[in-house]
Amino acid sequence: MGHIFKRAGAALGLAVLVALAISDGAKADDAPVLLTGLPPITNGAPGGSNGLLVLGANSPTDSTAPASSQGNVSLDINVIAKQLNEARINIEPRIGASTYTLGPSAIQNLPEAQNTPIDNAILQMPGVDQDNLANGGLHIRNEHLNVQYRINGVIIPDGVSFFGQDLSIRFVDSMSLITGSLPAEYGLRTAGIIDIQSKSGLGNPGGSVEMYGGSYTTLNPSMEVGGAVGNYNYFVTSNYYQSINGINDVTSKYYQIHDDTQQVHAFAYIDKILDPHNRISVMGGEFNGDFQIPNNPGQSTFPGITEINGLPSSQFNSAHLTEFQVEGSQFGAVSFLHSLGPLDFQISDIVKYSFLHYYPDLFGDLAFNGIGENAGRTSLANFVQAEGTYRWTANHTVRGGILFTTEHVTSNENAAVLDQIGADSFGNPIYATVPSFIAQSSAQTSFTYSGYLQDEWKVLPAVTVNYGVRGDVINGFTTGQHLSPRVNAVWQATPTTTFHAGYATYYTPPPQELVATENISAFANTTGAPASTQNSPIKNETAQYLDVGVKQQALRGLTIGVDVYYKHANNLLDESQFGAPIILTPFNYRVGINKGVELTTEYNVGNFTFYGNLAIANQLASGIESAQFNFTPAQLASADSMFVNTDHSQLKTESAGVAYLWHGTRFTADIVAGSGLRTQPPNDPTFNGETVPSYEQVNLGISHVFPASFGGPVTVRLALINLFDKIYLLRSMTGVGEFANQFGPRRALYAGLKKEF
Repeated sequence: MGHIFKRAGAALGLAVLVALAISDGAKADDAPVLLTGLPPITNGAPGGSNGLLVLGANSPTDSTAPASSQGNVSLDINVIAKQLNEARINIEPRIGASTYTLGPSAIQNLPEAQNTPIDNAILQMPGVDQDNLANGGLHIRNEHLNVQYRINGVIIPDGVSFFGQDLSIRFVDSMSLITGSLPAEYGLRTAGIIDIQSKSGLGNPGGSVEMYGGSYTTLNPSMEVGGAVGNYNYFVTSNYYQSINGINDVTSKYYQIHDDTQQVHAFAYIDKILDPHNRISVMGGEFNGDFQIPNNPGQSTFPGITEINGLPSSQFNSAHLTEFQVEGSQFGAVSFLHSLGPLDFQISDIVKYSFLHYYPDLFGDLAFNGIGENAGRTSLANFVQAEGTYRWTANHTVRGGILFTTEHVTSNENAAVLDQIGADSFGNPIYATVPSFIAQSSAQTSFTYSGYLQDEWKVLPAVTVNYGVRGDVINGFTTGQHLSPRVNAVWQATPTTTFHAGYATYYTPPPQELVATENISAFANTTGAPASTQNSPIKNETAQYLDVGVKQQALRGLTIGVDVYYKHANNLLDESQFGAPIILTPFNYRVGINKGVELTTEYNVGNFTFYGNLAIANQLASGIESAQFNFTPAQLASADSMFVNTDHSQLKTESAGVAYLWHGTRFTADIVAGSGLRTQPPNDPTFNGETVPSYEQVNLGISHVFPASFGGPVTVRLALINLFDKIYLLRSMTGVGEFANQFGPRRALYAGLKKEF
């Protein structure tokens, strides 16, 4: 635990030192910075389509300008930065996809604002339902994970720690969920793209410190600082988090046993504008967390175990276990952006290291689970991403990209088990009393090669078609290649009515860092023996996807949307937690069908904001095609004989929020609700045949800004989570692949004090 405090201090200290070093001599309220001595703007596009604003009496491209002005042009860095940001965003269009965005004001309208866990913020978007949120568990359109995160256009590779913990929303300026039929630049992870635009010093000059905390002895101090000096722009944020409620509750009680957590998040961004057409940027992030695994009292010991190392099994108590897990990740990215005339492109190199280690209560895990696993995984991924846009003609914009990934993953496990030494008169196994250990390890380097080419065609003034093709080659735990054609269309039928439709084929490999590589035969005739002996290799998923939608501005400030989708997948990928370690294991269904409809409303008038989302969806699958040893023969037979519900298929998902700003005081409320995830009742052979009860959770927030405070504004905040203290079950331990109950959060009150400078 001590290393967390050291890392927290180091991260906060480093953030402050970097910010102070960069901002030495600069003030947040300085006049806009002007760049002088930069090369003149030369625009290859007719009519100067780059639109850069030149401050001065004469344009540098004007042949009548004085010679002395050529090469000594004063430019507003804010204008240049804005144009370069627009060029970067233009490289990755969202034509025909379903896109939902949380902007800066929407983030402030969340009850906890910038203190909201990033996954809780994503839950307010349409078609997103919750799972174990402490571990980044959320589902977009009933898919299990299969989510890609991008920051400033840069793809962040997968990792073994759950990404929802990797990031804090504090550095987010805006965040979009892109889903449905995706253009060709999006691939491999296709259930949803979380596209983040980070804060910058130009948009967020100055800084702040905040203390936030409350129930469950929660403490969450944070800081951020940003600014611009010359042609440099920087933003740094860091926070430390501790609580005695670290992972989703395993019982319905208010306090859990053995559930402490300490976490550190940090993010830094800096860029340099080389000239009006070129920019280089660097960003990095870090996450480290310690998690105690909460205990579930009253559990029965493993059948057949009578004694372990001289201690009778009756003396083991599931309330006294001491399991815990450490996770962490660090990533860094360097990007070069060029924008001149009809050509925009960005080249990035990204490195991410992540790790996860589960430490068991060795004999306790053995007594209750039949196996005590000391398990660790690491991933080192490197990603090269080169993408560009060329405005070929007035009606055609061509885009393309090349992407290359290499990832080295390791898995190490040392499992304590008891050997079977016989059977009683009823055929029940008799086990030894002294454990034996089975050690297994593996390492794999995987390679992924991707490329795409697409054309945005302005067919008519009101009709745009984006068509293209994507190719992916996978060489790792799985191998294969696939061409994925894509086509999307958008029709602006009237100034207030927009239709979109799209078709895409997808190719999705399993997360290489999570693929199970155990030699299951090593556990034969032990307490760790799997339920089944079949272990077919994991496969890549292929899918056909259709999406149609419409948005209508019904009244001033009121927008209503409807979106319908259908997906048919071969080798549908799914993931579950099989065993005590909080490590997901992927597996395939032979075929899967995912279909649904989403209804959205948004109303913004003056200081009043409201949104509401309803999704009705279902995911069915048949036949388990890989990693079958994780399932019982009855479960395998059920899934093979019919279409069954996947465990994360929720029929109805709702979210809504309202906010009102009154004389500096912001009143906010939001709600998440659902009909319940799937579960399997005891002794029922039907695979995921029932659901847990429906639920709803209401959160409230109030904040007030005191703008005239000495040295800078002060914000006071209160947040009440789960207003009605609704006790609801997210996951039942009787469900397929579930190891413990998971309950939603209980009522909690938090307060914050933020000082800006």
